[in-house]
Amino acid sequence: MRHNTAAPVAQLDRALGYGPRGWGFESSRAYDMKTHETWMELAYREAEKAFEKQEVPIGVVIVADNRIIGRGHNMVESLQDPTAHAEIIAITAAANSQASWRLEDATLYVTKEPCPMCAGAIYLSRISHVVYGVNDVSMGACGSAMNVLQNPALRSNVQVTFGILEAKCLGILQTFFRNVRTKKS
Repeated sequence: MRHNTAAPVAQLDRALGYGPRGWGFESSRAYDMKTHETWMELAYREAEKAFEKQEVPIGVVIVADNRIIGRGHNMVESLQDPTAHAEIIAITAAANSQASWRLEDATLYVTKEPCPMCAGAIYLSRISHVVYGVNDVSMGACGSAMNVLQNPALRSNVQVTFGILEAKCLGILQTFFRNVRTKKS
């Protein structure tokens, strides 16, 4: 859920770097914001590729040792594959480039909060940090609707940073869905 900025507790949680439901998110202040924005810009370019293909515009880059080891954008419609989400494509590319499915020191940058399937793949690939642009209050699995990545039952403690280039990431999604609604009319 979105923070109610009028609520003092929500303001304090946000200032302390806690997620929408109080899960222990890492504060973006603890990291170099310029670096996050730089990598998110590259994820956004992947989202633009999806947009051009009339796919839901979500893009991902996976970074390790200050270089991209995997990238992807949604290809569900193109491949007629419900699992062809940007995160899954990027994780597969990263694992191939590293010749290992263990991506322990990698950071995944994604324009929209991962769904439960993608959060599960992130958890299984051992990615250590997820940075995303816009929350997904209906299906987000990094704290908005549920939290797979910081679930004590799974012994999962993936760091999560959110809100990076949020307005830009939201804008492309809104434009895409506005276009879809217009075509249906």
